[in-house]
Amino acid sequence: MFTPTTFGFLSSKVVPLYVPTFRRAILRNTFRNNPASRFGALLSFKEYSSKKFTKDHEWIDVENDLGTIGITDYAQKALGDVVYVETPEIGTVVEQSGPCGAVESVKAASDIYAPVSGEIVDVNKNLVETPGLINKSPETDGWLCKIKLSNPSELNSLMEEHEYHSHCEKSH
Repeated sequence: MFTPTTFGFLSSKVVPLYVPTFRRAILRNTFRNNPASRFGALLSFKEYSSKKFTKDHEWIDVENDLGTIGITDYAQKALGDVVYVETPEIGTVVEQSGPCGAVESVKAASDIYAPVSGEIVDVNKNLVETPGLINKSPETDGWLCKIKLSNPSELNSLMEEHEYHSHCEKSH
């Protein structure tokens, strides 16, 4: 079970509360035994707070108002082998939930929708030549585009990772 994404104090050590209880206990003991590990352990939690998901199975990973967009592992499994990817043009301004690309697979074709509003500043050119990257690594190397956020508050309407996984389980 996850608790809100705030920080709590355990044995006078700062530990994120959204980490499951048994992991908090492990981290607390790690902190006691090796104070130098505190900084590195807290840095590893960055990914939990910056990646958000849509109900349409897109993800966005944000750092300094620059978001990287792609489709989730769940989406690529549903699509099957991806054979074509359409990326947006650099400089295109997109609205939240507006189309920002498309994928075609041996099973189906699907639009990709922007999780947030903003301007496309980079695209993954590797997807044009190797669309299968989406199948091999959908949430890392298979990213679609990078977007400069025009309204960062739109991130609040997106799901955290645990919420997204619950959404996927209900979809089955």
